[in-house]
Amino acid sequence: MHLISKAKSWAKSLKRDIVALWLAARDRRVPWYAKAVAGAIAAYALSPIDLIPDFIPVLGYLDDLVIVPLGILLATRLVPGEVMAALRVEAARRIEQPSSRAGLIFILVVWLTCIIFLALAVRKLI
Repeated sequence: MHLISKAKSWAKSLKRDIVALWLAARDRRVPWYAKAVAGAIAAYALSPIDLIPDFIPVLGYLDDLVIVPLGILLATRLVPGEVMAALRVEAARRIEQPSSRAGLIFILVVWLTCIIFLALAVRKLI
C-alpha cells in the first residue's frame, strides 16, 4: 500500500513538473537553452506521439518510464532554482484550478460541427 501512495505522489510531481516546464519555456527569466530543453520535454511528454510506440512490448513504455523522467530531471536542472520553485507553485495552482466550462462547451461545439459536416459529406456520397 505504501508503494502505491509513493507512485501516486511521484506521478503527481511529474505532472506538476511538466506544466512547470511548459511555463519555463515561455518565461523571460529562463535562459534560451533551458527554454529549448524545457519546451521540447514538455511538448514530448504532452504529445500523443512517442519515440517508441507503446504497442512494442516492454520497449514501448521505456520512454514513458525512463526517457520522460530523465528529460524532466535535465530540464529542471537547467532552469534557475528560484525560478523553477516559483513555476512549480504556479503549475500546482493551475493543475488544481477547475476546468473552464466555456472551454468545454467550445470543444463540444467544434466536435459536433465536425460530426455534422462529416455526416453531410457521407450523405452526399450515398
